[in-house]
Order: sequence, then C-alpha cells, then structure tokens
Amino acid sequence: MEETQETWLPHLLGFILPIVTISGIYLGGWWSFSGFVYAVGLCPIFDLLSPERAPTRGEMSSVPWNALLFAHGLFMYSSIGILLWKANLDGFGLPIILGALSVGVVGGISGIINAHEAGHRKKGSLIWRIARLNLFLVLYSHFTTEHNHGHHRNYATELDPASSPEGRGLWTQILMTVPLQYISAWKTHSDKGKKMFNNPILHGILLQLILLATLWYYSIAMLGAFLIQAGLAIILLEYVNYMQHYGLRREVGERHTEMHSWEHRGVWSRWTLLELPLHPAHHLKASSPMWELRAYEKSPQLPGGYYLCFLMSLFPPLWKRVMAKRLEMFNQN
Repeated sequence: MEETQETWLPHLLGFILPIVTISGIYLGGWWSFSGFVYAVGLCPIFDLLSPERAPTRGEMSSVPWNALLFAHGLFMYSSIGILLWKANLDGFGLPIILGALSVGVVGGISGIINAHEAGHRKKGSLIWRIARLNLFLVLYSHFTTEHNHGHHRNYATELDPASSPEGRGLWTQILMTVPLQYISAWKTHSDKGKKMFNNPILHGILLQLILLATLWYYSIAMLGAFLIQAGLAIILLEYVNYMQHYGLRREVGERHTEMHSWEHRGVWSRWTLLELPLHPAHHLKASSPMWELRAYEKSPQLPGGYYLCFLMSLFPPLWKRVMAKRLEMFNQN
C-alpha cells in the first residue's frame, strides 16, 4: 500500500465548491447551477483520475484542521444567505431552483460532513455548537443524537436504519431510513428520561418549524429555496450512510471491525470530504479527529470515490450489480 506524508493544505480543495456556488448564484441565470454541475459533473471525473493512497502524518497541530471546519461552516452560511437574498430579490424561478440545488450540495458537504466531524467533539464546545447550527440549517437537527448513540452502536446490524442490506436500492433506503432515524433519536432521549415535551428531538422540530414559518412570512420564494437546499443535503447524507455500509453485515452484539465499513483511499474524495472515505477508522474510534484517521489493509474497498459512487447509486440496478461483485470479492478473501 502506497503511503505519503500529507498536511492539511490539500483539504483547501474542498472550498472550490462553495466558492463556485456563491459566485454562480451572485451572477444569476444558468450560472446558479455551477456548484451542482461542478460537484456532480466534474468531481466524479476527478475521482477517476485521482490516485489512491493512505495518508501518514506525524505529530501536528489541530489548529489548521479545526480552522477548516470553521471555514466550511462560514461558507455554508454564506451560501444559504446569498441564495435567500437572491430568492427574495428575483422570486422563485428556475435560477433559484438551480441555485438551491447547488447550495444543497454545499449543505451536504460543508454543512453535514462538517457536522459529522464536529459532532464527535466535546459537547458544548464552540466547534460542537457549529455542528448543531449546520444541522439546524438543513432541517436535520436529530442527526448527532442518532449518529453518535444509535448508528455507532448498531451499524452494519439489522438494528441500524442507516445501514442498508445488499439488494436494497438508494431510493427505497432513503424512504425507510429518514423516519426510522427520527424514531431512533427520539427513543434515545426517551430512554434517558426525556420523554414527550421534554424530548430534545421535539424541541429541534419546533425550532425548525419556527424557522420555516419565518421564511414563509418574509417570502414564499425564500421558503421554497430553503426547502430545496435542505432536502438535497439530507439526500446526500443518507446516500453516504447507504454507501458506507451497503451489504456489510454483523450480528447484533458481534464485535465490529474494520471489515464492517467500506473504505476509499482516492485523494480527491479524501481531500474534499474531510477524510470521510476513511470510514472504517472512524468507526473503530469515533473520537479520533479526521487528521488521525488511517487506512486498513483488510477493509473492503469501494469501486470508486464518493462522487463517482453517487452517480452509480442513482441507478439502483447498476449499483447493485457493481457492488455484488465487490461483496463477492471481499467475502472470498
């Protein structure tokens, strides 16, 4: 396995998407779709061309890495802000819909992937609170609860609604997992004594409804744009959950290992997605920050980067056929 010394600098490539998105929405018209086209049209090509290698890092400061998370958060807020400003100015037309789709990709990466990383930090810290805000702005405030207390305990088992068995398509998985994760997050707090009106999941839902009502009061166009960006961000999150454990199974109570999550070492996905593709390492020690994640020789390997796999998963028959071969190869080793 080829290894190379890496710093935090290549991760600056992750800011291309929000910069393109903000610039495109400001220019208006078809430019509003620039962020989406970049992420869904160009990044899969970059995935194909990028080498696969595992990072090696010595002792390093956490400051620049945490600064990346803060910067991603600021870019997300700026993307949503300019989208709402433009929607209020121009009304709900095609450019706003296209811009909202671009912002939805930013929300899925600079927002939710960022929140996934920051949500494992010390509860109540500034970086943890930024994660909460990121999730609030895509209407998925319950994610940290369900991810930290449900998914990490049950992933790759039948108890985890975010882990898909082999043969289930992406769209079926999304329709099933979204309500089930709400229920699971609610139960997590309920089991701790925070029942009914004291349940934080209910508080989050009410606050999000207040946000939506406020947007509706000011502008239907703003509300429509906001809902589109949040909806796409949620779809992207659940796609990632779907892909990361697809077809990999362990029994309830069975010890989890690096063989229960899919890994990818392609540098484009790693550098632009905050090292999320090194997912087996994250599950083996959830408290490890992104700069400490490493690759595992025995982990099952995805057929491509996260951007490329997204395109494949949009067509369930194609995805199932490709992954069936991967699962067969993995199970034979």
